[in-house]
Amino acid sequence: MTLFNRRKALALMGGTVAASGLAAPALAANKKIKVGALRFTSHSGNFVGYERGYFAEAGLDVEFEFFQAAQPMAVAIASGDVDYAVTAVSGGLINLAEKGAIKVIGGALSEEAGIDGQKYLISDASYQAGITSLKDLDGKTYAVTQAGSSFHYMGSKMAAAEGIELRFTPLQKVGAIIGAMKSGQVDAWSIVPHIAKPLAKAGAWHMVGNVSDYIPDYQVTTVFTSAKNAANERGMTESFLAGFSKGVDDYAAAMIDGTADQDAMIDLIHKYVYTDRERAKAAPSIVNGTMRINKGAALNIASIKDQLAWFQSEGLVDADISIEQLVDPSYVDMIGA
Repeated sequence: MTLFNRRKALALMGGTVAASGLAAPALAANKKIKVGALRFTSHSGNFVGYERGYFAEAGLDVEFEFFQAAQPMAVAIASGDVDYAVTAVSGGLINLAEKGAIKVIGGALSEEAGIDGQKYLISDASYQAGITSLKDLDGKTYAVTQAGSSFHYMGSKMAAAEGIELRFTPLQKVGAIIGAMKSGQVDAWSIVPHIAKPLAKAGAWHMVGNVSDYIPDYQVTTVFTSAKNAANERGMTESFLAGFSKGVDDYAAAMIDGTADQDAMIDLIHKYVYTDRERAKAAPSIVNGTMRINKGAALNIASIKDQLAWFQSEGLVDADISIEQLVDPSYVDMIGA
């Protein structure tokens, strides 16, 4: 049996490793698992599932491991250090799937018509210089964390629709992009509403478009696990998805549908998100971060296919990788086909 550590998982980005594992025993009560997370409102399904005992009801003893970015989380899944996580589709994620290390098993954050979502932004310096619409960005700089990131995908799809060319500028971290936008070093970016709105109000940049207008029903993030868990730990994986989905239902009821106590949900989320702020200051950002998380972790397979095709067209992943290598469709509903 081949064992993966973090170094070997990183090597999978460019090399070939065979993954195998023994069949798992029946799921026991209080099965310990690690769940990777970012301290974002979009990860609330996991936070609610834990705080309200839905994972425990499903027989799981969950421990969170928090990350600063999506790529290290994917590596941790591939190495077996973390069991389940939520992240955007990226070139690195697809490459790990191609090597047989991970599988997408469900959907999470989505762009949905009628729900305020991610925004396209123009820096204030560029706006004052006359770049006031997305069409005006022809030949201008567009910030991304790295080539093959979700930011790269969103910018490229918008540019194709507008018939313009962008110069993509990799800045590695969201904090660095925010600083570059404030100082006018880059012209444009796209980001979730809880970051876009307050800084637009403060005059750092201007919101000039919605991602949903250019990428309808965009499956922004996915639920994923190791290929070993997907193939050999079905009981544990189904239990995780059950607890996660109950958490998502409560989140939607409070934050989107208005059928449950929003204040109580904000209190719960605040335990994990904007913890360095007082509750009164954190609450508006938590509310601004509200977007649809798919019911039952349903996966918009049409969106995933479109993303895969884009990565292939850009030469960021191998041209012959199949959707079957990336996605295990046996766990949740496939929608959008």
